Amino acid sequence: MIRVFLAGYNGSMGQKAIHMIQETEDFELVGGLAPSANDNDKSKYGLSDEVKLFTNLNEINVSADVWVDFTVPNSVYQNVKFAIEHKMRPVVGTTGLSDDQLAELKGLSRSNQLGGLIAPNFGLSAVLLMKFAQEAAQYFPDVEIIEMHHDDKKDAPSGTALNTAKMIDKVRPAHEQGADDNVETLANVRGGDYNGIRVHAVRLPGYVAHEQVLFGGAGEALTIRQDSFDRGSFMNGVKIGIEKVMDVNELVVGLENVM
Repeated sequence: MIRVFLAGYNGSMGQKAIHMIQETEDFELVGGLAPSANDNDKSKYGLSDEVKLFTNLNEINVSADVWVDFTVPNSVYQNVKFAIEHKMRPVVGTTGLSDDQLAELKGLSRSNQLGGLIAPNFGLSAVLLMKFAQEAAQYFPDVEIIEMHHDDKKDAPSGTALNTAKMIDKVRPAHEQGADDNVETLANVRGGDYNGIRVHAVRLPGYVAHEQVLFGGAGEALTIRQDSFDRGSFMNGVKIGIEKVMDVNELVVGLENVM
């Protein structure tokens, strides 16, 4: 039995995770974290009386094997650090960690010999998109990324889009795209710049999570796209992450690295 603590249990992804954990025979939900947590949430979200709920890290007095985090960017670093220091393997779907924070958390996990997973996206289609895009970039170095999400998403670009850019950057020669004398008549119209890879973020109601990677070559173009229409589609990846993180001894980034 894998004992799971769920941070952000009352959010959209957290509620999906509750159902997945409850429906998985080998998982047990033992605790949850949310700033507004109270005992009324147990009936509201279908939690058993044995599940302990907390409003901040200092209150937590329950142990678990895995810490699942679907919170917000400004709290994820402290949450993951707390989890590792308390011997809970983090499985993190929250984006917003800086490279420096990520490096520190990796070092902390190694010193504690504790496995963990940070997944920019738990959707299997998104994982495959990143892998396909990295392969294509070896042949099409001119590339731009467009990610589209719901209008409540707090960070931009998405962790998936940024990770896609990082994976592409590993295999493509660094160079700037477009004419040298480009003139922007509207500031930032060319999007964000990751080592010459342009990344564009769209935020609109009605969207969930979508990404397309556009490659251009002489006389041809290639577009790779994935769409997540329902947050429930991420739960297969979360389940895989919870199971596989028990077998690694350091913090890894990307669901593809434990599949």
